[in-house]
Amino acid sequence: MNKIKQKKVKALVITGFGLNCEAETSAAFKACGALPEQIHLNDLLSGSRRMNEFHVLVFIGGFSFGDHLGSGTVFANKIKFRMSEQLQKFVSDGKLVIGICNGFQTLTRLGLVPALDGRYFTQQAALAHNDIGTFRDDWICLKANPKCKCVFTRGIDRIFLPIRHGEGKFVADDKVLKRIEKQNLVALRYCDEKGNVKCKFPHNPNGSLNSIAGICDETGRVFGLMPHPEAYLSPFNSPYWTTEKLNGKLPREGQGMVIFRNAVDFAAENLI
Repeated sequence: MNKIKQKKVKALVITGFGLNCEAETSAAFKACGALPEQIHLNDLLSGSRRMNEFHVLVFIGGFSFGDHLGSGTVFANKIKFRMSEQLQKFVSDGKLVIGICNGFQTLTRLGLVPALDGRYFTQQAALAHNDIGTFRDDWICLKANPKCKCVFTRGIDRIFLPIRHGEGKFVADDKVLKRIEKQNLVALRYCDEKGNVKCKFPHNPNGSLNSIAGICDETGRVFGLMPHPEAYLSPFNSPYWTTEKLNGKLPREGQGMVIFRNAVDFAAENLI
């Protein structure tokens, strides 16, 4: 990849109103050669900045608007009723969108995933309260779906990432769930250390149907996931880094980096 070309990839990291993962998310894109910019939601709503300046749109983790009315609900409504045309054009232009944790909740509320039949802005799935009834902060294993078109998970077999959420249970009605499965829109599932998909706690930390941890839209360019790849950029983020170092197996970077690198590489090759 031409590094000069790669640096032209611009990532919009939306901030404000309880969102709190902007620093590490920006660091991830910067480490991959992109140019991230943190912009407050109000600056987008006012029109002083616009989505079309960027190639990648990021809905980060946190607690937007205090999770009032349900995680991601208020945030999604502000965008849906004031910026839907901008967002629709952003997706139609072939650009990339990722929602992480609270961002995934926002994407489902917006109807950007799964967006069956290209029906954006119609909610078809949601993230509900964890079955255990409490907030869960842990590290989990994930199995990627090789048949999924998701740009962000290309080349991934298994990945180890942290989670921290209280409303992470993926739910949809039977008809929608069957279509999601049939069309291979599930990008990531919760699994055990050997890659066996598991539906029970603690491997499935929230009770998600079919152990779904992340899905994309039909284009593969809009992706939402509950785990936090931006929280595992350095090998020293891992709870096992001391053991890995003693065994001479400390990796050069954290496993979450691959998701951002896939995005930057795709944007550099297709959007510039």
